[in-house]
Amino acid sequence: MNSSLAAALYRRRSVRARLLQAALAVALLVAPATAAPTSPSGSAGGAGPARTAGSEARGAPGGDSVTYRYFTGKGFDTCEAPSLAVMEAWLASPYRAVGVYFGGRGRGCPAQPHLNAHWVASVHAQGWRLLPVFVGSQAPCVFAENKKHVPIGDDPWTQGTEEAAEAVRAAGAIGIAPGSALYLDMEAYPLTDSVCAETTLLFVRAWNREVRGQGYLPGFYSSADSGVQHMEEARKAGYEDLPAVIWFARWLGEPALYSESALPMPAWLEHGRIHQYAGNVRESYGGRTLTIDRNAVDGPVASVAPGEPLLPVARTKSSVVSAQTESVSG
Repeated sequence: MNSSLAAALYRRRSVRARLLQAALAVALLVAPATAAPTSPSGSAGGAGPARTAGSEARGAPGGDSVTYRYFTGKGFDTCEAPSLAVMEAWLASPYRAVGVYFGGRGRGCPAQPHLNAHWVASVHAQGWRLLPVFVGSQAPCVFAENKKHVPIGDDPWTQGTEEAAEAVRAAGAIGIAPGSALYLDMEAYPLTDSVCAETTLLFVRAWNREVRGQGYLPGFYSSADSGVQHMEEARKAGYEDLPAVIWFARWLGEPALYSESALPMPAWLEHGRIHQYAGNVRESYGGRTLTIDRNAVDGPVASVAPGEPLLPVARTKSSVVSAQTESVSG
């Protein structure tokens, strides 16, 4: 998930499922999948369903509820999912969440020899929490040379919908169940190219709507000064079908989850943010070395254990949820 080092890191949202966050309460109202809306509607609001640390909560894709788990702590992502032996060795690390690139035609490491349903179930049993990342079509004006071969085409809404369906199928094939967050990776692009930016926004919104409609939670990864700023501008403008979670890249060297200039405090609070704060770092634990990106996580993860007890809570504008914490400190 290397965010274009060659370009200034670029910036998010409001949903027809509007994710309104106030204090410890949020409403997530989600619309059914229909034709592409052509203009903003609905009030702007923050996302990230509000709960006290580490619970499950319910939302309503297409009017139905979805239960999801979130994680608070340190995470890493790396291009290729490590072997089970490496993941076990890395239990000696301060990390307990791992980003996995499970699908999409824009993946840098498409082979993924270890990533299958057995791997997902096994690392989850080891205690890892998964951040599933889908690297699909990219902005037509993407900065990264290695992503220019997978541009969004002339019908971004249809393409976004189709790639979202692909993401849901790919997630299910490796045991990532409905209720999981799926993160769309959109590498940095210039917001000054208005045609390209609008094409990209249509694709992202369509992807979000379809993912949400199939019972998953749509997340969005991009550079803070590019895609993330774009989602925040769309949120302020009142657009629908925006991400529930923002994963922003700004390589400061230290976590800054709630002081990011691209995301004002009302936006994407309460388990709605992940900060990728360092990239291409080599670290060793248990005698095993990986090149990783470092992340501070306060957001939804994959649900992979069918028998796992959940705490369903109706997501309404006035709901306040208190539940068991799942977090890692340090």
